[in-house]
Amino acid sequence: MNEHALILVDIQNDFLPGGALAVPEGDQVIPVANRLMDDFKIIVATQDWHPADHGSFAANHPGKQLYEVSDLNGLPQVLWPVHCVQGTSGAEFAPELEVKRITRVFRKGTDAGIDSYSGLYDNGHRRSTGLAEWLREQGVKRLTVCGLATDYCVKFTALDAVAEGFEVTLHLPASRGVNLSPGDVDAAVEEMRSKGVTIHG
Repeated sequence: MNEHALILVDIQNDFLPGGALAVPEGDQVIPVANRLMDDFKIIVATQDWHPADHGSFAANHPGKQLYEVSDLNGLPQVLWPVHCVQGTSGAEFAPELEVKRITRVFRKGTDAGIDSYSGLYDNGHRRSTGLAEWLREQGVKRLTVCGLATDYCVKFTALDAVAEGFEVTLHLPASRGVNLSPGDVDAAVEEMRSKGVTIHG
């Protein structure tokens, strides 16, 4: 089963109900993710890990509104609430997540000048996190991806993984979306399907 790995995307406190950037029903992915781990030897978790001065935070752009789309070093950028700041409890994995079973953690969003939704690259594909390369070193060919949020970090992780040549399955029961605009999650799932991601559940 080594050739098939599980990717848990950003199951962190700030994305859970009560968190700084809460995903509706985000806590419901945790028991499903814990059960999924039984089927995999290689389990990777991505972790949003922002410096406090990150350019994606609305608070760092005086006069801008939350969720406004701005420009960050030449890329369109949704301005988010401050979330997953390095070393804060909000950036920690959900306490109920069975983190002892995680093989390797890849942090993203560490560069203040560019956001990183995908677990594989920043949003401009300027720098790799090393995840794709590490998976290939382990002999992994297939990935099951799940977590938070379906319409952002899960989607971009899945799409980048397909582009890197992996066979990718999205596990919907262990994923939840933000839905900033109604229909965002459905559109994200359709986009993934159209690019070759298998949709499970």
